Amino acid sequence: MTWVLFVLGAVLSWGMYGPALHKGQVQLGSPMRALLCVGVAYFLVGVLVPLITLSAQGQLTGFTMNGSISATGAGVLGALGAVCIIFAFRFGGLPLYVMPLVFGGAPVVNVLFTMALHPPKNPINPMLYVGFVFAALGAGLVLYYKPTS
Repeated sequence: MTWVLFVLGAVLSWGMYGPALHKGQVQLGSPMRALLCVGVAYFLVGVLVPLITLSAQGQLTGFTMNGSISATGAGVLGALGAVCIIFAFRFGGLPLYVMPLVFGGAPVVNVLFTMALHPPKNPINPMLYVGFVFAALGAGLVLYYKPTS
C-alpha cells in the first residue's frame, strides 16, 4: 500500500501546480519565463535525482531503445501538458477553471489511451461510460460551485 502515499504525493503536487505556476507566470510577466523555470525544475528533479540514484546503485546501464523512446515520449507529453497549461493561463484562463478541466478530462483520456494500448480482453462494462459522465459532471460541479474571491 506504499503506492497510495505516492499517489497522495502526486495529487498534492499536481493539485498545487496550477495555482503556483499561474502565480509565477504573473510575477515573471511572461509565460516563457515561467516555462523556462519549469524546465529547470524538471531538469533538477527529473535528471539529477535519477542520475544520482542510478549512479549510486551502479545501474546507469541497461537502457533499451524501445523503453528509452517510450519514456522520452511520455516526458514530452508531460512537458507539452505544462506548455498547454501555461498558454491557457496566458490567454486568460485561471487556475480555478483550467485545472479542474484538465484533471477532469485527463482520467477519461487516460482510460481511452490505455484501452488503445492494451485492448480489453472482456466486454467493456457500461458503468465505464457512467464514470466518464461523472468525471465531466464532477469537473462541471467544481467549476460551477467554485469559491469566489
